[in-house]
Amino acid sequence: MEGDSVTLNSDVTEIHEDDDVMWTFGAEKSVIFRMNKKKQIFSTNDDGRKGRFRDRLKLDDQTGSLTITNTTTEHAGVYKLEINGAKTSSRTFSVSVYAHLPVPVIISNSSHCSSSSSSSSSSSCSLVCSSVLNVEYQDKNTYSCVLNNPISNQTTH
Repeated sequence: MEGDSVTLNSDVTEIHEDDDVMWTFGAEKSVIFRMNKKKQIFSTNDDGRKGRFRDRLKLDDQTGSLTITNTTTEHAGVYKLEINGAKTSSRTFSVSVYAHLPVPVIISNSSHCSSSSSSSSSSSCSLVCSSVLNVEYQDKNTYSCVLNNPISNQTTH
């Protein structure tokens, strides 16, 4: 969810002095974090002009695990960890970040609509659900509008 932190675990118990640790992001494999203790290299890349990762990356220098704080949907994508040293290993992570859902609003596009309208009235009433353009009829003139994603939902009746 946007605003949360996510930690990408290296599954390594210890980074050795000679190990070169590199995290990349996206299809273009942009280097976003690099570490080599022996050479005293600890560098981050905030993703150029976009500043997508500025002040958001934290590397555990013992394990190589990467934490991304205050995530936005711009942080969704593929991350790759490569550790080169006495042993070479790599891991790939796919990160999804979902936006907070607004509370949907049901609106009428006609002045003929009212909660006291009888079903025998000859006038018609159209209802529209903000953001998704559909309203579900429940029963007895009750309608609901639902916005959802894989981790949350918002409903208005």
